[in-house]
Amino acid sequence: MTTPPTIPPAEQRGKVLSTVLFGSRWLQVPLYLGLIIAQCVYVVHFMVELEHLVMGTLTMSEESIMLIVLGLIDVVMISNLLIMVIVGGYETFVSRLNLEGHPDEPEWLSHVNANVLKVKLATAIIGISSIHLLKSFINAPNMEEKTLLWQTIIHMTFIVSAVAIAYIDKLMSHPPQPVAPHP
Repeated sequence: MTTPPTIPPAEQRGKVLSTVLFGSRWLQVPLYLGLIIAQCVYVVHFMVELEHLVMGTLTMSEESIMLIVLGLIDVVMISNLLIMVIVGGYETFVSRLNLEGHPDEPEWLSHVNANVLKVKLATAIIGISSIHLLKSFINAPNMEEKTLLWQTIIHMTFIVSAVAIAYIDKLMSHPPQPVAPHP
């Protein structure tokens, strides 16, 4: 009768540590659930603003209607950003969702990774910032010039940051090929 091989204590500790470290990714689940609750708050906010729009349709100015509609678009874009973070982050950092073949599977989910997620998030932030900036420009007569200037500078910073992130992602995914010596 043979005895099973014994695992050295250092190797056992390494396996336990690896299991704990890898398992710690599940600590992110409450964070994603919290983002789902935040999305519910945005749904309520959207409905309240939509009610204001509908109830005030006959009495509001075109400018007021436009500002409320831009606010609704802003809420939708933030909600889309939340979905990207919740679904993409969970898929990338916690566990696979196993949605292959599901008719509602988002197209982008099939090739999501941390770098793609960063670029998508940066692009979404630019979209949200654009809506905020447009709202400010429409409401410019009621705002300080300094505030508009700073909002524009911040928006441009978002754009430069997104371009830098996309460029770095491109460099990382397509490393330069070594140049073959000429004969």
